[in-house]
Amino acid sequence: MDKDNISLNHSIVINERKNISITGVKKIDNFDNEEFLMETNMGYVVIKGEDLEILKLDTYQGNVMIKGKINSLAYVEGTSKKNKEDGIFNKLFK
Repeated sequence: MDKDNISLNHSIVINERKNISITGVKKIDNFDNEEFLMETNMGYVVIKGEDLEILKLDTYQGNVMIKGKINSLAYVEGTSKKNKEDGIFNKLFK
């Protein structure tokens, strides 16, 4: 069974704004203690918060668990990865 068949499902569960569990993650492009940018089966997701850290990272099945205070979660629309990253970083540094 290859990786694409295993991680077809995508879901996000937020528990009390303290923990977030995400399935269907293809890769984490960028992260720090205030923001995560990751590619999922349903597009790019940006999670913003405070004191964020990875609790669990299962690259084979595409599961990620993050703890910290979750302030926002958004799917990023665009036509390519470069456009999505440029949009996020341009907004941050304006």
